[in-house]
Amino acid sequence: MKDLYLLGSTGSIGSQTLDIVRANKDKFNIKAMSMGRDLKKSLSLIEEFKPELVCFRERCDVSLSYSPKIVYGDEGLLEVASYKTKNQGLVVNALVGHAGLKPTIEAIKAGNDVALANKETLVMAGFIVMPLARKMGVHIFPIDSEHSAIWQCIRGEKHEDIKSLIITASGGSFRDKSREELLNVTLEDALNHPNWSMGKKITIDSATMMNKGFEVIEAHYLFDIAPENIKTILHRQSVVHSLVEFNDLSVKAVLASPDMRMPILYALSYPDHLNYAGKPLVLEDVFKLTFEPLSHERYKCLEYAYMAIKKGGLYPCVLNAANEAAVMLFISGKIKFLDIERIIYSEISKNYDKDNITIDDIINCDKEIQERITKEWGNR
Repeated sequence: MKDLYLLGSTGSIGSQTLDIVRANKDKFNIKAMSMGRDLKKSLSLIEEFKPELVCFRERCDVSLSYSPKIVYGDEGLLEVASYKTKNQGLVVNALVGHAGLKPTIEAIKAGNDVALANKETLVMAGFIVMPLARKMGVHIFPIDSEHSAIWQCIRGEKHEDIKSLIITASGGSFRDKSREELLNVTLEDALNHPNWSMGKKITIDSATMMNKGFEVIEAHYLFDIAPENIKTILHRQSVVHSLVEFNDLSVKAVLASPDMRMPILYALSYPDHLNYAGKPLVLEDVFKLTFEPLSHERYKCLEYAYMAIKKGGLYPCVLNAANEAAVMLFISGKIKFLDIERIIYSEISKNYDKDNITIDDIINCDKEIQERITKEWGNR
């Protein structure tokens, strides 16, 4: 039995994680969980899984059938992340945005392995997180389908034999639109993803292709591969989740139906492949697999991600902060879709050079940029 400490229980990844737990009650046990804003849903989940530790976003009066320890806010998230039980434990970080960074650090310091869905942890601070994990003997298990596929492809292989990583992209909601056609697209248009069911922010990131940029940065830190050896390619069917090319030019790939529960299950059950009652991949039904170049001219945010990781230092944090603020402005109807990339480019073109960067530097940089962008663009 593996004990799970789940951060972001009511979000998309958190909800799918709980589906996995429901189907494998003899394998996993929820011991701690953090809740979202939906109090009714939160209380229902608490009663269902009966964790020992519960974190609410804000202080609230609740009536439960038992008496778990209740904590609140950012400090409460750190308690969930550092929680320990007598069984083997695993922190599942399904938080969205910069809020996921400090809990990951706290989990590592506590000696907890982390199943990581929170992109921002590695995008903002991969150069701090991964060395700390190695120092503490902690494993970081990726939940993204693309990184899970790479992880599976390189198991048993020598690092020096890897030539390149190839990350596939569905192309998002606007893959067949020209840049001119993007001028007046709506939020509803952007949220209409052709293949995946995800939360609002990540669906917008898919439409701008920023999610692929983030995945390049994550892969750089997770697998210690230079960014110039990490490629992205358009694959409309979302069947091939990533590929690894080796020095002898052989290529490995992981193929599966587009279902986030599969990489979640693998992260929870590693090194095992547990039975899963999802939709199997029937190759005869796929008909064909297509691969097309991903143009940096068409997808500017992807280009900006490569720029940020090559600059290093605070620039990936700047990239993430500018994107997060811009996406929220688009979701709230304050800016147009193409304004997202304009805001990002404006920020990563500024001087953010700094030596001896700390986690507090990263958090402060993120906060300053998001607050300034929200104020400047939200009042136009």
